[in-house]
Amino acid sequence: MDHQRRSSLAAGLILVLIGVWFLVNQLVPGLQIWVNARVSWPLFVVGAGVFLLVIGLLVGAADMAVPACIVGGIGGLLYWQNATGNWESWPYAWALIPGFVGVGTILAGLLKGQPGRGLREGTGTIFISLILFAIFASFFGGTNFFGPYWPVLLILLGVWILVQRLFRRS
Repeated sequence: MDHQRRSSLAAGLILVLIGVWFLVNQLVPGLQIWVNARVSWPLFVVGAGVFLLVIGLLVGAADMAVPACIVGGIGGLLYWQNATGNWESWPYAWALIPGFVGVGTILAGLLKGQPGRGLREGTGTIFISLILFAIFASFFGGTNFFGPYWPVLLILLGVWILVQRLFRRS
């Protein structure tokens, strides 16, 4: 099946699924109570990430897993913030976005049949993201886990990057 035909099929399938969702919501009013829009609106962002992944799978573009994980991860962050009311976490929660890229890279590697490469590239990004999250959370008062020693994380991150660059194979 050629690329244009797969793209058309993916677009048609997504429109049918969206239409079915809205039709079911119109015909079964009880679902509107089950899906409380005030609380669950971030799930629409997660759903957009899932749709991006489905499109990528249908058109054979495994790299679509990266933007799908970014959008889905941001939707998950929004869901957590909306459920807890902790909107003050944005000064450091953004540091998790590179980790979503890492998860997407690992998933894309699996879908391409190159799991080793995806794992190598993705885990480094996830590690850096978690370190940045811990640094910014400590700096902005999100957590006091490291206390006044949070700059040690910066030092460790710098050393890790230097060692990785010095010993990387050409």
